[in-house]
Amino acid sequence: VLQAATRQDMTYWLQELQQKRWEYCNNLDAAKRDSRTSPTPSDFSKGLVAKDNPGSTLSQNASAERARNILAVETSPTDLVGEQAASQPAPVHPSAINFSLKQWSTEIKNSMSSLRKGNNENRKSIFYTTEEWELLDPTPKDLEDSMALEDKRKPVAEGSKGLTSSAFPFDFGRIPHKTRRPLKDMIGSSKHRNSSDSSPTEWCSGNGNKLVSELQLKYQSQQEELEKLKKDLLSQKELVRLLQQTVRSSQYDKYFASRLCEGVPKDKLELLHQKDDQILGLNNQLEKLNLEKDSLQQEVKNLKCKVGELNEQLGMLMETIQAKDEVIMKLSRQLSESEDNTSSPSGAVNSSTATCINKELQELDRLKDNLQGYKTQNKFLNKEILELSALRRNAEAREREWQAKYTSLEAKLCQIESKYLILLQEMKTPVCSEEQSPAREVITQLLEDALKAETSEQPEQAFFKPHLVSEYDIYGFQTVPEDDDEEKLVAKSRALDLRSLSLSENREISTGVKWENYLASTMNREMIRCVELKNLIRSGIPHEHRSKIWKWCINLHVKKFKDSTVPGYFQTLLQNALEKQNPASKQIELDLLRTLPNNKHYSSPTSDGIQKLRNVLLAFSWRNPDIGYCQGLNRLVAIALLYLEQEDAFWCLVTIVEVFMPRDYYTKTLLGSQVDQRVFKDLMSEKLPRLHAHFEQYKVDYTLITFNWFLVVFVDSVVSDILFKIWDSFLYEGPKVIFRFALALFKYKEEEILKLQDSMSIFKYLRYFTRTILDARKLTGIAFGDLNPFPLRQIRNRRTYHLEKVRLELTELEAIREDFLRERETCVEKRDLISDDEEDS
Repeated sequence: VLQAATRQDMTYWLQELQQKRWEYCNNLDAAKRDSRTSPTPSDFSKGLVAKDNPGSTLSQNASAERARNILAVETSPTDLVGEQAASQPAPVHPSAINFSLKQWSTEIKNSMSSLRKGNNENRKSIFYTTEEWELLDPTPKDLEDSMALEDKRKPVAEGSKGLTSSAFPFDFGRIPHKTRRPLKDMIGSSKHRNSSDSSPTEWCSGNGNKLVSELQLKYQSQQEELEKLKKDLLSQKELVRLLQQTVRSSQYDKYFASRLCEGVPKDKLELLHQKDDQILGLNNQLEKLNLEKDSLQQEVKNLKCKVGELNEQLGMLMETIQAKDEVIMKLSRQLSESEDNTSSPSGAVNSSTATCINKELQELDRLKDNLQGYKTQNKFLNKEILELSALRRNAEAREREWQAKYTSLEAKLCQIESKYLILLQEMKTPVCSEEQSPAREVITQLLEDALKAETSEQPEQAFFKPHLVSEYDIYGFQTVPEDDDEEKLVAKSRALDLRSLSLSENREISTGVKWENYLASTMNREMIRCVELKNLIRSGIPHEHRSKIWKWCINLHVKKFKDSTVPGYFQTLLQNALEKQNPASKQIELDLLRTLPNNKHYSSPTSDGIQKLRNVLLAFSWRNPDIGYCQGLNRLVAIALLYLEQEDAFWCLVTIVEVFMPRDYYTKTLLGSQVDQRVFKDLMSEKLPRLHAHFEQYKVDYTLITFNWFLVVFVDSVVSDILFKIWDSFLYEGPKVIFRFALALFKYKEEEILKLQDSMSIFKYLRYFTRTILDARKLTGIAFGDLNPFPLRQIRNRRTYHLEKVRLELTELEAIREDFLRERETCVEKRDLISDDEEDS
């Protein structure tokens, strides 16, 4: 408990506390902002897109700081403050000399209520005086009792009236006194104390609550450890007793055995055995009696302690009764003296009494004025708090409303501009003569304005029109190509539609909150396969958590491979591939710049992703010489490197080629890829029978389109947002996801395809229709909802069936080839025919 000597010191302390609270809240908010906007190193994206993550910064609330400075009350301490002031006695007010009957009755009631509790362990009469300041380590029971008492006193302290004090106490946890003072001394010391200090206002700080919880936990742990040690001691004692009995019995057996060898009669041996048993029984009985004796002695000690406590309680009651008697006697004397003074005719005495009464009345009026002022100030401050809270809520509501309106308008603007571009493209007609109509000039000008990027020469355009579509998306892919004007127009329209769709989705409840909650729950434990994680991954991994989840998925699938390798395995493979002759290195170098030319990380020889791509492909070609390098592996690695480091991207490629895909999927024959296309045809006939019949009717081989989907897992076939959501589920669930999304793409555009009535238009539509699918949420719903059930066992069985058929067909083709070669050697006319393979060799 800390008390201020004057009201000015109290105000100074309040100002200091407000300042500390303000600094603490600002620091806490800054720490939360840092943890939210700048994640820990483990949460950073590890791939090429990591450095493209924008770090948002939040500024301090300058208006709130200005308001605090304006409303601040300039005070300075007049004398000692803090602990120095607490060690000084509080100033004695003149009104404290007058005896208050109400104060005496309150303290006596408090002392009696503390005695009625019957708590023999902690019978401490708590009287707060200004002469003593003690900081002790209380027991957990005292702390619990003090916290409960504090909760009960809070409404009483708020509703108390007529109690003012020049001292302002700060209570950092209720601290019991170390020694018990006699009630008479307490009453005597309270005469010199201000009557208004009998019920001080107490503040409990957060540090006190924290100390209480820490001490309780420490006490409980010590109690548990003590009980455990007691149990161990009893078990050790019992073990010693059993060992002693065993030793005694063994000694007796040895003695009997030696006597038996000497020829002692049998009846004597039996008698000795009986005596030995009687001795052991008596010893056991003696031990039991000793235990009973110890328990009785302990009970006697407890009874003596109780008798002592009852004697102490009786002494306290006697002291209380004696104090009451003294109070009654003193009051009686004062009453008789006042009666004598009123009956005496002395004028001087009457005048002095009237003067004292007038002073007391003036003091009472002053205290009433102060009380009324405090009430008015309290009402004003409460009203101010309510008004500020209401203003803050209104401002937040307006901000949310304007943000929603802004997002909605921006989405509509994207849609309108996309339609505007398409309309311009439709209206543009080829020029048949040298003369150009005014309409064509206008359309040409509008096209140039639509495709023109914002420059510094047009600051007003950047001010009035937001830059809706950037040059690259968050994955580094080019949103608008640079060469063909028509393709640029279509690509920009598609980018605007994507932007509009993403803005519309942001207004709904995002899965980001669910991801944050899940990752927070797994912060102190490893992630495991579960339904919740599968549903979250199917809904899409947030950009900031994708590298962490991808790495976990890859380690889950290749753990058996990694455990069997030595440390530095990837570096060893890379070093061997660089130093020794590698037949795949030539083809790898040719395909590096052709991998993802529309991505800024692989667009030029100096791009930061080219060298990483080269290293991963060379290391894999050295690990798996049967495959070496196949066109398609470069795109798989390039996508993995956007979120993973080189070694993790290497293991990602191992997961896809050696774990997910069947054998011979990426070999020269592409046997596994051909099998999967036949399995996909079977699934099309089951899941989408109308579309399959439509393709059969017009003899359209759609596997020419889907073959590349399966080989590179939709890279360069769908828009980037959908591509990475497919990869999220693919790395967690495996190759079954490819079949799901391939069917979902056809299901998404089934009605449009059915309207086409000739094979050329169908095949032309199939070449680009996947780029027109933009709604990832709808596509995911079709893949994982409409196409169920989708058992993996069925896919495996059909793979096995079609694998045998394809092998038979390849065997027949090889036999035909050999027959042709033999005929060519024997026939003169066919000797000039050379196959493509022979020409390459």
